[in-house]
Order: sequence, then structure tokens, then C-alpha cells
Amino acid sequence: MTVETAPQKTAQTRLYSVCDYYDAESLLTDGERRVLGRLRKFLDEQARPLLAEYWERGEFPDQLARPLVDLDLMEPAELTGAPGASRSPARGIYQGFRIFELARTDASLATWYTAQAGLFRTAIRVGASAEQQAEWMPKVIDFSLKGVFSLTEPESGSDIAGGLSTTARRQAGPDGGFWVLDGAKRWIGGAATADVLAVFARDVADGQVKAFLVDREAAGVNLEKIHGKTALRMMQNAHITLDGVRVPESRRLHNVNSFRDVAAMLRAMRSDVAWIATGMQAGAFEAALRYATERRQFGRPLGSFQLVQEKLARMLGNVTSALSLVVRLTEQQSKGIYRDQDSALAKMQTSLLMRETVALAREVVGGNGITLEADVARFHADAEAVYSYEGTHEINALIVGRALTGESAFTR
Repeated sequence: MTVETAPQKTAQTRLYSVCDYYDAESLLTDGERRVLGRLRKFLDEQARPLLAEYWERGEFPDQLARPLVDLDLMEPAELTGAPGASRSPARGIYQGFRIFELARTDASLATWYTAQAGLFRTAIRVGASAEQQAEWMPKVIDFSLKGVFSLTEPESGSDIAGGLSTTARRQAGPDGGFWVLDGAKRWIGGAATADVLAVFARDVADGQVKAFLVDREAAGVNLEKIHGKTALRMMQNAHITLDGVRVPESRRLHNVNSFRDVAAMLRAMRSDVAWIATGMQAGAFEAALRYATERRQFGRPLGSFQLVQEKLARMLGNVTSALSLVVRLTEQQSKGIYRDQDSALAKMQTSLLMRETVALAREVVGGNGITLEADVARFHADAEAVYSYEGTHEINALIVGRALTGESAFTR
């Protein structure tokens, strides 16, 4: 009896007992596990009961936003020092598992949080001058300045580098003058509740890409919610129209002067999506495992059948493989090594594994796998959006292929 129950007791005290083979627990400090445990408690007790209803309604559960911000997850004081002190950034491994926890619960929650903590924060960290960072970054971290990354356009996704058509015209005036923006952006998640939009536009004077913080309620800005989505239904994506929008020079991100600077942001952000894809696999796997242990068929537990166990084993293999990729990528980036092919490979492969894992989860749950009640259908549907955003499978494969061969296969 003692031999059998001891491992069970240990597993209950672990956050990541499902990944024992990889031993994810050993990657985190005690403080990081406490913070992540606090996040998991919030997600399990307050967020999870709302997900099916709001996913079906196509609305974001706004009542979760403030409590999620109040958890102090971006740069937790207990990991980085007392509030108000000079704080060093939280470790990349912790930040990755923060995304993992959110995505393990729901892809829209992970996308909503990383829109601020990943996309917008990276825009400021990479694109803003030192003076701008000193003013804006503390507000980004505590969410008193909420922003979204506005790059994709109605007619340009993967080809945005050459196809970006939103324009910026500089006008002379005091304090550096101002810029006039015209164009449109699409698929911008969280725009309706943001304070500012980080808009990327092509300077008509030199043809280079610049970036601007645009007040969401500025004259000439119009937002429309995108309806009819079959994935990420809780995440509110917007179509944004910019008609003669005036932005002061002080609101231009001064370190963005070409698409090369934008690419540096994408290189950093793609790893976040790989963590999302990994977390979604874990969530789908855990839901399928719960179902297999609780459901009975032919007078036996569903999990006692050989073919069900084979699917569960494949799913765990996928989760573990994906986790290995994202952890290694994060370790590299923590050393200052940022390479397009590394983040592209991680996003490409974790998304591919995710697609298989969520499909296997739906198979395990059978007919009930298409209902929201079984907690698998959300992952199955949402995976299609994650598979495509921050670079499709094909685009990421070509980035890796270019690094392997020295030859670019992108069309011109």
C-alpha cells in the first residue's frame, strides 16, 4: 500500500506531473512554481467554469480581465523584487510556462494576455527609444497602458513585408510635427479594449516601415468586430480603418525605421505562439485523459482499451516533444541568441504536433468530443487559428529551409 500511494501523493503536489518524462518541474524555481500555482488556481476556479458559455456566445469574459491583471504575472514582485524597486525581468522559462498555463486552459485567454505581455510589450521593448521605454514600459507591465500589435492588413498576411499598404505622411510643425496615417488593419485581437494601437505604416517619403502608438479613440480611427469565426471565438478580433489619423512625432516608435526592425519583433514573438501551441496540447491531452478514466464503454473504463491507450501515449509524446522544443528555444533566447530559423522551427513543429494532438483528443472522446461540455472541442477548433497566426506552416518551413540551404524559396 505504501509503495503504491507515495507516488500519487507526490504527483498531487506537482504542477506538471503529466510531463514527468521531461521533468518540467525541475526547470522552475520554488518562487516561480508558487506564482504559476496561483495562476492555475485562478484559471481552474474562476476562468474554466465560464469558458464553454462565452466561447459559444463569441464574447470575452471581461470579468476575468482585472483579476488576471491583479495576479501580477508579467514581472511578479516576488520574483523580481519589491514593488517600486529596481526590478530585473522575470526569467524566460517562467514567462514561457505562464503562457503554457494560460493556453492549457484556453487559447483565447492566452492570446488576450500575450497581446499585452508579448506582442505589445515587445513592440515597446524593441521599437521604442530609451526615453520612450522609460515612460511607457512600467505602464505596459502594470496594464495601465494597454496596447495591441497592429500589423496584418486585409489584403496582406504572410506577404506583409512587401505588401504593407497603410501609409504615413509626415507634416512639419512644433515638437517634431505629426504624422497622418491612412489604411486598414485586420485580425487585431483585443483592439476594442486597448488604450493604444501600435500601428505599422509605410513612410511615403522613403518607403520604409515606421511604427506609431495611435489612440484607439483618435479621430479617424474606426473599429469593427470580426464576426463569424469558428476559432478563438472568445478573442475579440477587429478590422481597423485609419482615415487621416494624426499622430505626434513623440508617439512614433523611434527605433523602428524599416521592416528589418519589425522582423526583429516577430522573431521574438513567434516563440510565444510556440508556447501557446504546446500549452493547448497539454490542455487537450489532460481533458482526453480525464474522459478516458471516467467514461465506461462495454462495461469497462474507456482507458482500459488498447487503441485508446495508444492515442493517449502519442498525445503525451507530442506534448513532451513540443515542450522540449520551446524550452530549448527559450534557453537560447535567454542567452541573447535570436535567430529566425530557430523560432520558425519551434512555431512550425509545435503547431503541427498541436494539430495532431487535438485531433487525437477528439477521437478519444468520440461523439462527445464535438460538444463544449467535454472540454476538448474548444482546443480542437482553436488550434486552427494558432496553426496559422504568427506565420503559417509553409512560411515558417521556408524560413527554416532558407537557413538550411542558403537559398530563398520565397516568391518575389
